[in-house]
Amino acid sequence: MHEIVDGPKPKHAQLREILRRLAEHDLAPGSPIPSERDLAERFGVSRITVRAAVGQLVAEGLLTRAKGRGTFTAQRRYDLQLHLTSFTSDMVTRGLEPSTEVISCGEGVPGGKAALGLDPDETAYRLVRLRRADGAPLALERGWYSPHVLPELDRCDLTGSLYEIIAARYGVQLDHARQTVWAETADGETAKALEVRKGSPLLVFRRVASSQGRPTEDVTSWYRGDLYQVTMQLDRTVPGSGPNSAKGGTT
Repeated sequence: MHEIVDGPKPKHAQLREILRRLAEHDLAPGSPIPSERDLAERFGVSRITVRAAVGQLVAEGLLTRAKGRGTFTAQRRYDLQLHLTSFTSDMVTRGLEPSTEVISCGEGVPGGKAALGLDPDETAYRLVRLRRADGAPLALERGWYSPHVLPELDRCDLTGSLYEIIAARYGVQLDHARQTVWAETADGETAKALEVRKGSPLLVFRRVASSQGRPTEDVTSWYRGDLYQVTMQLDRTVPGSGPNSAKGGTT
């Protein structure tokens, strides 16, 4: 580590940069950093100075505090890809080992809760699964599935890629989806499943997917906010200026 010297740059700012390099280059995500006492003794500064430097890095999201345990480097965030693919395929592409725990699977009446085009008293398959990557819980999924498109879905092994099962067993390819994203805090049940504290931030995705115009899946997924982020590419476009915007154009 570098040393802290007297000079125009405040000591807490010098320590902050030392800890930044430590967190970004030397320590793996989720690693503990030295205690306030150890840092104060190592660099010859007060614990107030240490607290100020660490606090700024926590505010930036580079470090995280765990009550009663200490301060850690932040876990790596997985960048969610906004395209129609399975969780399993997405994790494998990232070099991670996906796994799935089926919490429950059965039939129920979604009523107006699910966008599956069913009659009010019709039943659908209700599937709840916990998704992991390299053993870490990342997402809790609660979904409804059409019994017309996917009959006897509850008899399948649902611990793998559901989209692969749908394609292999039913010959169905999901070709269209509408997805909505919002933020929530974890309730007690979801927090326990994802191994986070109640009230922790979550990213929530509701996806309604169809195959050749037939509604097939209506699933809501709660992702850990400390491990996931969403990146979108935004291009400036002028309404009406696209390739099909000419008057009299064909469709």
